[in-house]
Amino acid sequence: MLPHPSRTTPMPSDVVLIPGALGARGQCAPLAASLATLGPLHLPELEGHGATPSAGRPFRVAHFASNVLASLDAAGVESAAFFGYSLGGYVALWLARHHPARVRRVMTLATKLRWSPALAEREAAMLDVPAIREKVPRFASQLAARHGEERWAEVVDATREMMQWMGSSPALGGDDLRAITVPVRLVVGDRDATVSLDECAEARALLPNGELEVLPATPHPFERVPLPRLARSALEFLG
Repeated sequence: MLPHPSRTTPMPSDVVLIPGALGARGQCAPLAASLATLGPLHLPELEGHGATPSAGRPFRVAHFASNVLASLDAAGVESAAFFGYSLGGYVALWLARHHPARVRRVMTLATKLRWSPALAEREAAMLDVPAIREKVPRFASQLAARHGEERWAEVVDATREMMQWMGSSPALGGDDLRAITVPVRLVVGDRDATVSLDECAEARALLPNGELEVLPATPHPFERVPLPRLARSALEFLG
């Protein structure tokens, strides 16, 4: 007698890919192209980013989570597996904590989970619009192409303010991570200058069903992550 199909063949699952800070919907498109076999893919855009209008409120994790839920509601999706890059992973974990029925599992990449006023100020200091214009004009051009020439500076300033807020009011603490019961895979590059291996290992130990994967020779920017290796991990874990 043949085994029941549900025990041998993974069922398709909706998968949500959330971009990082300063990112837009297209940021996760290269990865999405490699995950088409998993099931329906959803690439929500966060308010005030890309072509999505601002909601007239500060950038906050809870606000971004509401954007993701609204996109799922519009698509008639009750629950999904989540991939989030950097801030997107933080948003996915926040959803797993506060809306567990909507989240089947979470995979994060380069997500900073340890925040303090000093760390937040360090990160915020790199989001200085005049300095970006002068010292990294290529990055300024990329942001302008992503968010619009008239709006990219506003996105940077709002992101800077959000990071400073997170330094004093982290949206996820140790108790929150302990309360997340869905499977979580934290992925980080061994050369990430923003997210430390120590903070990821600490978070993994708090998560009841957490695991940690380290990508070799990999820094923080999504564009420099080895996509084939990341895709293999995502296909295995999210599927």
